[in-house]
Amino acid sequence: MAALIRALRSSSSSSYYTNYFIRRSLSTAASTTAPPLKSEPFTPFMDTKGKHVQWVFLGCPGVGKGTFASRLSTLLGVPHIATGDLVREELSASGPLSKQLTEIVNQGELVSDEIIISLLSKRLETGEAKGESGFILDGFPRTVRQAEILDDVTDIDLVVNLKLPERVLVEKCLGRRICSQCGKNFNVANINVKGENGNPDISMDPLLPPPQCVAKLITRSDDTEAIVRERLRVYYEKSQPVEEFYRSQGKLMEFNLPGGLPESWPKLLEALNLDEYEDKQSAAA
Repeated sequence: MAALIRALRSSSSSSYYTNYFIRRSLSTAASTTAPPLKSEPFTPFMDTKGKHVQWVFLGCPGVGKGTFASRLSTLLGVPHIATGDLVREELSASGPLSKQLTEIVNQGELVSDEIIISLLSKRLETGEAKGESGFILDGFPRTVRQAEILDDVTDIDLVVNLKLPERVLVEKCLGRRICSQCGKNFNVANINVKGENGNPDISMDPLLPPPQCVAKLITRSDDTEAIVRERLRVYYEKSQPVEEFYRSQGKLMEFNLPGGLPESWPKLLEALNLDEYEDKQSAAA
């Protein structure tokens, strides 16, 4: 972990992306066979605490990366590191970086590699001090350059690419609400989209707040249709090449979400060959 932190720091230094990389240096299991694509079940290579898990979650803004990555983090006992959360934490702070990030986010642009790598290295350093091992990355890498940096310092086992039709993504983002008091996330969108070109229908029930939160709901300033569509455009332009990067390595698992969390979670566990693992964990609890 320390080597990864040093390499990330080096990558975000004033000399833009230096050639100093420390290769394959996290204290994980030896090299593993690349996971198969979605047509075959993925066999997780991890111990009972999930310490060998080094996964990346990809997907458009609003697809639910954080929700599924967080659940898997709890199930496997590894940290869920979401660069979006790191950015939001920095936004809530005061200082020149917070002001710079506010302008970038409000315009729907992607945060620069240098800023993301700096925030990520700081988060990894904090986790290392706490004895964390393994990780599920959410929101990083977002560019091929970031993927190359990550590839040079550690072995990524699996990249899960969550997918939803754009119409569903827009409705989900516009339905997002946050309780200004407790900070919990909800969604008021009731989504029913007919499948096209042979694809199945997609239905998602709203995730409504409890009565005490109803009057305190707020909408994120960047959850307007114009900004959401701009975020999607930027994602398709800059992040889809990342999918090809990992697909060429045989590490990309495409997962088309069949609906909301109740429908999708069991299917995702099945695709990851973790459905029996969850049963064992539940029985042992």
